[in-house]
Amino acid sequence: MQFTDRTDAGRRLAVALRHLGRRDPVVLGLPRGGVPVAYEVAQALGAPLDVIVVRKLGVPYHPELGFGAIGEGGVRIISEEIVRRTGVGEKDLVAVERAEAAELVRRAHAYREGRPRLPLEGRAVVVVDDGVATGATARAACQVVRAQGAAYVVLAVPVAPPDAAARLREDADEVVCLSAPVLFSAVGEWYRDFSQTSDEEVVALLARASADAVTAEEVEVDAGGVPLSGDLVLPADAGAVVVFAHGSGSSRHSPRNRSVAAALNRAGLGTLLFDLLTPGEEVYRANVFDIGLLAGRLADTTDWLRRRIPLPVGSFGASTGAAAALRAAAAADSGVGAVVSRGGRPDLAGADLSGVRAPTLLVVGGDDTTVIDLNRQAQAALHCENRLEIVPGATHLFEEPGALERVADLARDWFTAHLLR
Repeated sequence: MQFTDRTDAGRRLAVALRHLGRRDPVVLGLPRGGVPVAYEVAQALGAPLDVIVVRKLGVPYHPELGFGAIGEGGVRIISEEIVRRTGVGEKDLVAVERAEAAELVRRAHAYREGRPRLPLEGRAVVVVDDGVATGATARAACQVVRAQGAAYVVLAVPVAPPDAAARLREDADEVVCLSAPVLFSAVGEWYRDFSQTSDEEVVALLARASADAVTAEEVEVDAGGVPLSGDLVLPADAGAVVVFAHGSGSSRHSPRNRSVAAALNRAGLGTLLFDLLTPGEEVYRANVFDIGLLAGRLADTTDWLRRRIPLPVGSFGASTGAAAALRAAAAADSGVGAVVSRGGRPDLAGADLSGVRAPTLLVVGGDDTTVIDLNRQAQAALHCENRLEIVPGATHLFEEPGALERVADLARDWFTAHLLR
């Protein structure tokens, strides 16, 4: 496999990394050549982009042999075995580390132009380079991000020799390599254009990614005088916002809703995930199935959002949250421009279904037979533009491979068609 240039390699690599979108990852490029590749990956995943600046600590008389590596935040990884085997004195090792630490600080500051390093604690982190020869730097980078608190480390490269790719699996939870040719002499031979990446290009790409980054904040929603916790995400130049209504037994932290929300963010749609009930109200199980209460909270939240952000608003409902979304949308002044139901119970909206005017998409798993019938009954009661989509082989929670991604694609297309036109 040969790549046109680093941009082409990054776009192809991003396709192989799509499954990581649901993990809300951070993408880190190894400067310099890894950053153009990482930029394309970050854009495709809707993820923040940063550099991972590491410095290998080379044995003084044999600098190709590394006795350790250092990274930002005081991360220091030393191989005591190599130190012992080389017999290099402590004074010489300290001198090497001091010099590399100064260079690390200089490069990190120059690349970010004063922006803070992205925090990695508890995050999924994708380390990207334009290719691997020996893998020493890539392995050091994985070790550094692990030491910086990353919960899941992925190393992603377009090309690497088979033996190096195998070694990389010792330091990463997952290795994604598009091509591992047996006859390998250098990374550059697998690119038609492998011209050197300049420091200026690295700085420009990081600045562009920072300018395009989404704005995410924790908010306190005023739902008719009741304060509810929420997470509001607004991509740059967002054209609309989708409010999520979770189902029974779930919350704004639902991994399935967050996965769909991330896909909408990548399409330029804002999202608001919030808790429909206060912690005290969740104690009473009946509240979880009180569609009238949930619909009222959703309507109040939509009003709050429209006062705060003057953009078209859509609703995404799951399970009982779908009934709440449809009942809220039935109000004459709802302001809801489109509705999507995932594995929902729209039948629980009852007579209010006939009052819904917002275009409505009902998405059900093909193996969720009971809910399919309930959705068909609800669809017959709708007097608005509507469609029922059945995802083959999917069950109620869409946990099967590719099922949730299909839901996200359908929701993205529905909202962009009806909210952004």
